[in-house]
Amino acid sequence: MAPDLTVVTTAVAVPFVAAVLAPLLYRVLGERTGYAGAAVAAASFGLLATQVGSHGTVRSPWIPALEVGLQFTIDGWGLLFALLASGIGVLVFVYSARYMHGESGLARYYAALLAFMGSILGVALASDLVFIFVFWELTSLSSFVLIGHYTEDAESRYSARMAMVVTVGGGLCLLAGLLVLAVAARGALGGVTFDLAAMLANDEAMRASLRESGLFVPALALVVTAAAAKSAQVPLHFWLPNAMVAPTPVSAFLHSATMVKVGVYFLGRVRPLMMSPEWVLLVATLGLLTMTVGALLAVAATDTKELLAYSTASHLGLMVAGFGFDVVYGGEAGTFHLLNHALFKAPLFLVAGIVAHEAGTRNLDNLGGLWRELPITAAITGVAALSMAGIPPFNGFYSKELLFEATYEVAHEAGGLAWLYPGVATVASVFTVVYSVKFLAMFVGERRAPIADIHRPPLALVGPPAALATAAAVVSVAPQLAVDAIVQGAVEATATGKAHLEVGLPTHFSPPVGMSAVAIVGGLATYPFTERLAAGIGRGVDAPIPVRPSGWYDCAVSTATTTSARFGPLVHNGLLRTYVFWVAAAGSVLALAGFAATAGVPELDVVGVPLAVTVVLVVAVLAGLAVVTASSHVAGVLTLAILGFMIAIFFILASAPDLALTQLVVETLVLLLFLLVLQRLPSFYADVRPLVLARDAVLSILVGAMAFASVLLTTPGPDADPSSVAEYYTAQAVPGGGGSNVVNVVLVDFRAFDTLGELLVVTVAAIAILVLVTMRIRGEEAVTEGEEEPVSDGGDLP
Repeated sequence: MAPDLTVVTTAVAVPFVAAVLAPLLYRVLGERTGYAGAAVAAASFGLLATQVGSHGTVRSPWIPALEVGLQFTIDGWGLLFALLASGIGVLVFVYSARYMHGESGLARYYAALLAFMGSILGVALASDLVFIFVFWELTSLSSFVLIGHYTEDAESRYSARMAMVVTVGGGLCLLAGLLVLAVAARGALGGVTFDLAAMLANDEAMRASLRESGLFVPALALVVTAAAAKSAQVPLHFWLPNAMVAPTPVSAFLHSATMVKVGVYFLGRVRPLMMSPEWVLLVATLGLLTMTVGALLAVAATDTKELLAYSTASHLGLMVAGFGFDVVYGGEAGTFHLLNHALFKAPLFLVAGIVAHEAGTRNLDNLGGLWRELPITAAITGVAALSMAGIPPFNGFYSKELLFEATYEVAHEAGGLAWLYPGVATVASVFTVVYSVKFLAMFVGERRAPIADIHRPPLALVGPPAALATAAAVVSVAPQLAVDAIVQGAVEATATGKAHLEVGLPTHFSPPVGMSAVAIVGGLATYPFTERLAAGIGRGVDAPIPVRPSGWYDCAVSTATTTSARFGPLVHNGLLRTYVFWVAAAGSVLALAGFAATAGVPELDVVGVPLAVTVVLVVAVLAGLAVVTASSHVAGVLTLAILGFMIAIFFILASAPDLALTQLVVETLVLLLFLLVLQRLPSFYADVRPLVLARDAVLSILVGAMAFASVLLTTPGPDADPSSVAEYYTAQAVPGGGGSNVVNVVLVDFRAFDTLGELLVVTVAAIAILVLVTMRIRGEEAVTEGEEEPVSDGGDLP
């Protein structure tokens, strides 16, 4: 069944429309706006549910010349992520309506939450690289607003900025990586395109094109860096625990079920395109490292949300590692765990909110025995925490078992150091059991510290996590049912070959079963030593800055702040000459760097230059030198005119009489302007400082080199076939320029630029003259007032 463009577009657009209307809705509904948000999320979920079983790409053109359009691809992988986002969104909005009672800024909160949900749906379904990037960045923008919801709290603002810097920095890497893919598509698909679906359909040709152009490793590094920043992979994991200052519904929605999975989702999407030995080494290693580091930090955590944040990073590492392995079990592990993790981690965040709301603390050292007052919440925690630990038969066990299968198969085939993969996965799983039991211990045992009276939470707080825990229980009891309903389609979309997922409790012993047994038994045996283990981890975390990523972040931010405070006055000092210098220098350096990186050194044929041209160029060079050494204004203006007229003669010799005529007109006009105001120019400005003179000389040489290189590298060489260039332009001018014939396209496209250049020359000359006249007036006023200082301190123009 083909997807419906109208249905899919509506499902993505509805949350954005609701976000725009959120302030109005809040004025009408007040705190009940959360229920309106739940209705919007339910509408998107319902629309997308009608597309289950569909497969294909729908497109609406936007910029046809660049083949950019609003394009959505419907397959099992995108639908799984989109349905998770909208389905959990319904529960989070319901939970928010009660949890955020009495809070300020709710109109902004709900608007950002709705925009975030729409952005996630866009990332999940878009298959045009331009729109993928737009939606990707919208998730960072909306999460910045949500993390910094408490705008008067310094920690909230700090955490929001940290998340923005890391994720937007990753977004820039994504942009560069997507552009590399678009360029590589020229060799694989016959032209530059932003159609990711077409790239995936021709994955072998794309890999070959990337290899031939030497862009495969840069593209891989950029894409993985972007995903690592978004999905909190080591060493970019530090922003996630800091983001826990956000309201609990935000943590449950953004930092467990949706936003942090965007990077994982994209890795799964491009996995068939970029699968290679480099991919396995980088992605699988990164995932297992994050899985281990996140688990260790979760063991040491004493705050409920901090523990869940580090555990989220650890489970994201599990998914990344799964997608990193080039075996069937790897893709199955990453795909199935995306669903399982959302079903057990989102309710745990909501439970943490209930505990903080009712007990008044999030400190695990002070919590215990809460099952008496919160029996339903305790039951929810039991299902979710045991799933997080990977205890059979809970749903987290099945996907973790698939990861064990993948690590063992890769190690068995590769041998050597590859045996570290199953070893590291097992050790990380031991600590996963430890921190899961640590979280569950809030509800068992005796009370650890006096706590005020705990009341039963309202239904609006208990209902959403109960619904998620029930879904986790259903998957635990009938995992194959969930696979057949939605997961199998996602597995097929991310697989590098044929894959059919079958899950269930193991019926015989195997190495992966042994790994699970070691993880569970080892975790339970280690739990009594949690405090000593946490103390050792804490000493490592409190080590000097070089081993702490957050310390590097703080150091980089403080250094950037100090540097900008010192560098700013050098650039923004109110002097026109300074602004021109920085703009011209930066533009020239960037242009020259671009030429150096992309263009080779051309062959110069100076033997065949006619004598007349040589004479004209020599005179022009001499005139240029005479301008800067002229002893008076008259001599300077006249020698400048000689330089302009020599350029006009050169155009005549180069068979460009129209350019020569234009040059003569402009040069004559500028000469007249200078002569008309010559008598009003000051005869003395000031003594020119040597440093200023040297700076201007360097800038002049730099700009001249940029212009020389631009002309040299963009002009067709002597071996170029004029007929082929003419034929190409004749064929492309009318459709590309949007004209009715070649002549009017030339007139519009090229003469307009020529006229713009002429106007620019005249405007610059007029501004220069105006500044000089203004300086004379200021100088005369200064003399009138008795000032003795010259009007300029070395040539800088105000």
